Amino acid sequence: MHLYIVRHAEPDYENDTLTAAGELEAQALAQYLQAQGVDYIYSSPMGRALKTMSYTSELLGIEPRIENWLRELTDLWIENSPWGYIGVFDIPGEVIRNGNSFPTHESWHQLNYYQDVQAKERVEEIRKSSDRFLLRHGYERMDGRYSCNNPSQDKIVVFCHRAIGLTWLGHLLDIPISLMWSGFWMPPSSVTTVVLEQRSDRWATPRCIGFGDTSHIFKHDLTLKAKDIHNDCFVK
Repeated sequence: MHLYIVRHAEPDYENDTLTAAGELEAQALAQYLQAQGVDYIYSSPMGRALKTMSYTSELLGIEPRIENWLRELTDLWIENSPWGYIGVFDIPGEVIRNGNSFPTHESWHQLNYYQDVQAKERVEEIRKSSDRFLLRHGYERMDGRYSCNNPSQDKIVVFCHRAIGLTWLGHLLDIPISLMWSGFWMPPSSVTTVVLEQRSDRWATPRCIGFGDTSHIFKHDLTLKAKDIHNDCFVK
């Protein structure tokens, strides 16, 4: 099975939709996804994800399915931090990696900022929702592996958001969530591809074979938008 985790195109956050540039991105993205041979489309219920998804749904003629658990993590914001009003998924890496040991699955949530918003409990909800989602498609999680109850070659595209996308990917790949949040960035309209790799009759494990692909942006002579990341991360 192929899973395409798509971040919405350039957002107009105030109106929970897309900018004019974002709509062009979404149109280019739809053509990219058409070439992949998608079987199922899922989406967050939030406006910017729905708008991005609509171009692909219309082009492919596939009825989308809405999943509430794919909403952005709007409940994980804090006030009065050293960085102002911020989502805990944007706390700088220098804070996350400060200490003698890196965060683990058992310790990542111990940072005070995470405890203030009950990030551990929120992430656990996402883990359970992910497991139920994949079970519907034939893969049952058992510890870090997936039992192939009904394996398939389905290609599934999921339209969601940056923080939820990184959280989900961290669960699939068993990477501590705080390292996912601080160490990776999904550009607007980017595509991250995960396959359920089956190398025996019984088990499959997720393997990321492409992260944050924005080739459709450049193919259509559009400009990659450095949304919610420091601009000095990009070479001018």
